Order: sequence, then structure tokens, then C-alpha cells
Amino acid sequence: MSDIIHLLPDYLANQIAAGEVVQRPASVVKELLENAIDAHATSVQLIVKEAGKQLIQVVDNGIGMSETDARMCFERHATSKISSTEDLFRIRTMGFRGEAMASIGAVAQVELKTKPQAAETGTKLLVEGSAVVIQEPVATPAGTSIAVKNLFYNVPARRNFLKTNAVEMRHILDEFQRVALAYPDVAFALYHNDAEIFNLPATKLSQRIVGMFGNNYKEQMAYCEEDTSFLQVRGYIGKPEFARKTRGEQFFFVNNRFIKSGYLNHAVMTAFEGLLPKESHPFYVLFIDIEPEKIDINVHPTKTEIKFEDEKTVYAIVHAAVKKSLGLHNIAPSLDFDGDVNFAPLQPIRIQNTVSEFENEGQNQRESSFSGFTAPASPKRMSSKGWEQLYEPLKQQPASEERITSASTMNFLDDAFAPASPASGSSSKALQIHQKYLLVQVKSGVMVVDQQAAQERILYEKYMASLQHRKTGASQALLFPQTIDLSPADATLLKELYAEFQDMGFQFEDFGGNTIILNGIPADVHAANEKELLEELIEQYKNNSATLKLDKRENLARAMAKRLASKLQTRMSDLEMNSLVDKLFACEVPNYSPSGQKTLVMMELNQLHALFQKG
Repeated sequence: MSDIIHLLPDYLANQIAAGEVVQRPASVVKELLENAIDAHATSVQLIVKEAGKQLIQVVDNGIGMSETDARMCFERHATSKISSTEDLFRIRTMGFRGEAMASIGAVAQVELKTKPQAAETGTKLLVEGSAVVIQEPVATPAGTSIAVKNLFYNVPARRNFLKTNAVEMRHILDEFQRVALAYPDVAFALYHNDAEIFNLPATKLSQRIVGMFGNNYKEQMAYCEEDTSFLQVRGYIGKPEFARKTRGEQFFFVNNRFIKSGYLNHAVMTAFEGLLPKESHPFYVLFIDIEPEKIDINVHPTKTEIKFEDEKTVYAIVHAAVKKSLGLHNIAPSLDFDGDVNFAPLQPIRIQNTVSEFENEGQNQRESSFSGFTAPASPKRMSSKGWEQLYEPLKQQPASEERITSASTMNFLDDAFAPASPASGSSSKALQIHQKYLLVQVKSGVMVVDQQAAQERILYEKYMASLQHRKTGASQALLFPQTIDLSPADATLLKELYAEFQDMGFQFEDFGGNTIILNGIPADVHAANEKELLEELIEQYKNNSATLKLDKRENLARAMAKRLASKLQTRMSDLEMNSLVDKLFACEVPNYSPSGQKTLVMMELNQLHALFQKG
């Protein structure tokens, strides 16, 4: 039998390794920025074109490389960071595996220019598909410049899997922000398609946060610090009143390395318990300094997951540090944190249960008392005529009364602020319960409609129709146009979605930098807190992008519907309730909200009889 096992050629081995290390343009950005930090740079520039698909260039003023080092850095497992097994457990640098440059060189065209601080001339290398095409001396400033062009040019299948420029650019911004936050003493700049996105001078952490996320963060930050013999915690947390509906700006750094940890996030969230609105998330940028021997960072190629030697102690110290900061800044009741005091967090007063509590906490009671309460089997479309036949009016309506049907042209959001119909002797098809549910009599029994979920379904289909047909939505001009400062990431996203926002009825103009002037909002939106509306809409859009694979029109329609529906839990008149039910029945999928939540449940008359043991 002939031998069948052979050694893979270097170029193929590098392409295989690149599959883990280089997943998208943001992966290249992360590796190059970390290399610049390890080179002791004090100034770093990131230049990107076409969201990194055409060009990713990082220019730093670090220590540079010799001619031999420049050639060696593209070899697999070539590194200056470690040389023994013991070094693997004393890592303070960002990189250490020696895989990044070899992987990048295998799937892109790379131009490297580098010069040590004391050298007279530098070195230029051109690498394509792991092969060095050119190596020659060059006149270049001290430091290193690496330009990665045409990423995945030789792996077209990988290139085809890249997302839109807007999505890929958001991933690049995430990586840039993480490194820039970890090293506020280093100046960073970011340019995309020749437009300046960030220009961050070297400063302290608080000013770096403000420079990165906007001036409105000045008033919401509280300093957090805790020193122990085991580890040190420092950074900033956000005050509870500034919490957002999406996770947004939440950062953990261990020895200046960004990590993702649901375990430590839970420590922070429990410290905020009783202080946050439901389903809200606080801002935090927390740094944990710990001896490298007590952690293992060699867990995942992206190095964003680490293992702690004693994770329970880490959890307890992080929780105590956040709790202490909340107390010191009079955000939570002041306590003696030096003493051994056990206490329970304050709980907010609850007037009414939320929909999720109705579904979860009352599950046992509903199963015992409403065993026959079932939802429609499938979200099939029901015609307006079919829904009309479902109703059995309590009594005959006067002929003179104009009944609102699913074909009515009355706008739902206008109805929400309209007075009830003054017609005497009219009967309502619905009864509102706790300003959350509508109880509706139907021929076969009763139906309960989730008010918020129904509104979300109606609004979603309305906005999807506008976006799909590219009809510019009706807009109401603001009496006083509002100037809104956005974070660079949000400003970039808003510009990418300009046409879609205009189709929904928003009117705004670029004021330069990351500032816009909002001149108008959709005509069917209640005019109040326009800035909050826009910011929450962007937050919801980003949250959808992180968890769902949606095109930008559907994503925006969902975000707008969810945001507006959450603000419409009010007492409704008979006219408003009837209009809501009719409009829900006219939807293509009336049974479920866009997120999959049931909008209605049915209970047959015989099931009602069974509850009272009637034959």
C-alpha cells in the first residue's frame, strides 16, 4: 500500500489557518491594531476603503522592524512575544501565536513598509498568497505601515459571504473602539473612504469615552474602583437613568485585552438590580488587572474568551466594586461597605404585571383555570370578510352609526389620540383590561388581544409597505428643528440608512461631523422627545442586526414598530379599540407580532362552560 499522508504546502496551510483567524475585514483590523500596540506605538492611524474589502491600512510610529524581522513576520508561528512554555502563562502582549500576519498574507495582497527608529532606511515587502513578490529598501518614516488590499481575492467563496459595507463597517468600528478604549494614552484616528470618522488624541479614560461615544456621556458616568490583593477593578459605569434597551456600550478588559463574559456581565447586572427599568442595560467600561498566571487566554483564536483560575472571586469583586460605586455616587442607598452587611436590593413598585410576566409567572394558574385557552394553529392570512363573520354584536347598532371596518382609511396612530365617538347607544366590540389587553366577543366564544403586540404588527406592515414601494412617507415639520449629536458609529449607520428613514417620514440634514439637524418626523408619530425617538430607533436597529439576519428595510420597519408600540399602552376609547381590532384583522399575519409573539388567543364557548362546570 502506498503512502497517503503528506505535508500540506505552506500556502495551503496558511489559508486553512486564515479560516479561523481572518473571518472578515474586522478580523484584520483587530490583528493589525494589536500589533501596533505591541510595537509601543503612541499614534495609530486606521485607513479603510469599501468597509475593508478594498483596503485596510494601519500606520503606526512604533519601534519598527529590521529587514529580517519584516520577512519573518509572514512565516507561520513566527513571533517575538514568547519563546518558552513558561512565557505562555506570563503574557502581557496582545498577540503571541504568530499566526495573524501569515494568515493575512495568505488571503490578501499585503504591502509592508517598516523602519526601526535608529535605522536610516526601511524595508518594503509585497506579499501575495503567502509568496513574497518584492523585497527592497525604501525611504519611510520610523514605525510600520501595513496595507492589506483586496481581501479574499484568491478565495472568492469567502469574499462572497461578506455582508454589506454597512454591516462590515460596523464590525470594524467595534474592533477599533475596543482597542482605542483599552489604550487611551495612545492617539487613534480612523478614516473610511477618505472621510474622518474618529480623531482621538492621547488622553485619559474618561475623555476617551466622551470622545468616542459623545458629549452626553459626560453626565452619566460614575467612577468605579476596587483594589484587592487578588485583582484590581477600575473604570466607569453608567447611571441607571441612562440605561438603554440594548446592550450597546458594555466593555470588559482583562489586562487591557477586551473579553466577552456573560458571567461577569451577570455580576454587574445583579449590582444594578432594583435600579434599572425592565429589560434595560447599563453602560460600563471596566478594566480588570490580574496576574497573568491566574488566567488562561489561549482558549480561542480571537482571544476574546479567557478562563480565570478563581472565577467566583473575580465575580464577587466585580459585583462589590459596582455596588460600591453606585453607593458612593448616591445612585443606590449609602451603606458601610467595609462592614459585613447583608442587604437586599431595592425593588421597584410594580403597578401592573408586564406581558412577559403574564405569560411566565401566571403559567400555572392559566393552565389550571384556562386549560382550553389556545392560540390559532398557524399564522394564516384571514380576509377582512372572514373576520367580519367572526363577530356577534352584543346588540344591533343604530343604522346611523358609521362602523369602522378594516377598509377604513383612518390612521391608527391618529386614532390613538382622537376622542371617543359621541354616538349614543353605540356598543363596543372590545373591553380593555389593565390597559394591556382587549377582550373581544366572537361567535364561538371570546378572544383576548395583546394590545402592544397587535399595535406592533399593524405598524410593522404599514412601514414595510412604505419601504418596499419606496414611497416617501408623510412628514410633520418640527416647530423647532433639533440638533442631535450622535456617536460616530450611529452617525455612520444613519447616513447608510438615509433613504429608508426618508421613506418613513424622517427629514434630517447633515450638520457636519457626527451631528445632524432633525427637521421632521413621520406624520403619524406623536410629536414629543424626537431626539429620544431617533436614538432608540437606532438602538433597536442595531440590536436586531446583532441577533437577526434581516435586510435593512425589514430591520428598520421592525425597529420602528417595536419602538412606537411600546409607547402606546394607554387607556383606549371604544372607537380606538374597535379600530385596533379591525386593523389587526386586515394584516397579512394577524396572529403574531413581527418578533413571533402571539397577538391574540381564542377561547371557545364550550371551554367557558367547562370552567363553570356547565353541561
